Amino acid sequence: MAVKRPAKLRVILTPDDTRKLILPDGIPKTMGELMDEVSKLCALSGNFRLQYQDRDFGDALVNLTSTTELEDFATIKVIPITDDCSQEFNLTVCDDLMPQSSDDTEILSSPSSSASTQTRMWPREFQIPGFSYDTELQLEKGNAVYRSDLTRLTLSSKTKSDILEKLAEEIFKYKAYPTDADFSDVAEALIKKHPCLSEPGSYNRCYGWKQRLKTKMGNYRTQLKGIGCSELIANSLKSKAPEDALPAKKVKRPRRGEANHIPDIPAGETIEKLENERLSLLSEVKKRNNRSVIREKMAKTFSLRRKEIVEKEPKIGELKERWPALFTMDEINNEFLRITTVPLQPRFLASLDKHHSKLIEIIRNKGGVVREKTQKILKVLDQSLEVNLKRECLLKCLTVYLGEDVDSLIKEYLVAQKEEAETELKRCAMAVFVIREDEDPLQPAHDIWIGIEGVEVLNELPSVAHACAMLFGLIYAVNLSYPGELKYTFDALQKIFMEIEPKKMTRKVCSLSAKL
Repeated sequence: MAVKRPAKLRVILTPDDTRKLILPDGIPKTMGELMDEVSKLCALSGNFRLQYQDRDFGDALVNLTSTTELEDFATIKVIPITDDCSQEFNLTVCDDLMPQSSDDTEILSSPSSSASTQTRMWPREFQIPGFSYDTELQLEKGNAVYRSDLTRLTLSSKTKSDILEKLAEEIFKYKAYPTDADFSDVAEALIKKHPCLSEPGSYNRCYGWKQRLKTKMGNYRTQLKGIGCSELIANSLKSKAPEDALPAKKVKRPRRGEANHIPDIPAGETIEKLENERLSLLSEVKKRNNRSVIREKMAKTFSLRRKEIVEKEPKIGELKERWPALFTMDEINNEFLRITTVPLQPRFLASLDKHHSKLIEIIRNKGGVVREKTQKILKVLDQSLEVNLKRECLLKCLTVYLGEDVDSLIKEYLVAQKEEAETELKRCAMAVFVIREDEDPLQPAHDIWIGIEGVEVLNELPSVAHACAMLFGLIYAVNLSYPGELKYTFDALQKIFMEIEPKKMTRKVCSLSAKL
């Protein structure tokens, strides 16, 4: 007779009330038995139904109709049913796992946000803004003439200046420091919308506009720096230490598509007020079921935190002492959303699932060292249908395919080897640590945690895939560089899976992207 293994479930009652359900005999076979256990734990008296995280939909919550959908450490949510709306269908998504558009707006456009806060990433197709009335009138007539006899419009300096000014303002809504490719996007979009502005002597008909935009954007940054834009002041010579007071030294620019790198202090706030909020946060994190207050205060202090992290570059240990709330799954997701405007965990997991079949097919067709190193990983993959284990195998195969060492990203130890794991933690820059009770990779891990700069920053994570998502988010949240031994893996995660700054890839990652 098989031995019953105990199970643990995370039960969400409200956004501020989450409980742990321990099932000594494992997950019940029927929905009735499970609902009885939930009712006892939470002292529920009315009717309710349950939802669970569906891995096929990026951990969105879906109505639970069978306990076979659940696994150990799963998350379920209680949905009350009233008599007058017993058939109500609720599509709520757990806000700590998948922020909705309303939450995005709350985080990015709340009263605590500044006017300079970006709310969107660089678009796939840049939209040319409207210009002044007289400029639009000239362009309209110029386009009509160009379509009839290909005669290009000759612009006055005033009209040209108006076009460049409006384009610079529109660019800054996305980025303070656009790349060469970004300028090309804007120039090409300009002549596509207004063909009368194309240049006959240019290889792509818009090279001159691209160069003018670069000059204009530099002038526009200088103008905003004089007004007091935080992201630009951080790179002024006055803001640098005497030994770093050179224009090209320690330039603090966004490196990986950060939309809000160093946001301005919100209107009506001061550094002193925000510092008091930070001190208040230290006591709030000690309270139970206090997530909404913490999220509000973390959003309010975002500008202070980014200024400290980017300009002062504190060590992880110091950051954990000053901002303990940042080192939770909830706030890593929220912080990543504030910085990039992209949801972290939902997109990360959904993208792994989306590319799984094709990437595994590519890896199975490889020979040589890749086949040799992925043989054991693929054997585990073939023996399991568990979604998180499939994601773990995919991440390991991805690392091997890109010519990097899996052990640099995921370090696995037995419970008896915990001292060795702690010793390795002190040596490594960043990694995911997996502690197992035995050597069977098909069994759930005893513990999964993240170590950065010798500090354990997050533990008791539900899976290796979740841990890798949180590690990726932490790199953005605390402004770290990708480790050299994993630069291709993280570049692929950023540009292929998370689709952040996908235009500029390393050759190896670009080759993989083309195959996918």
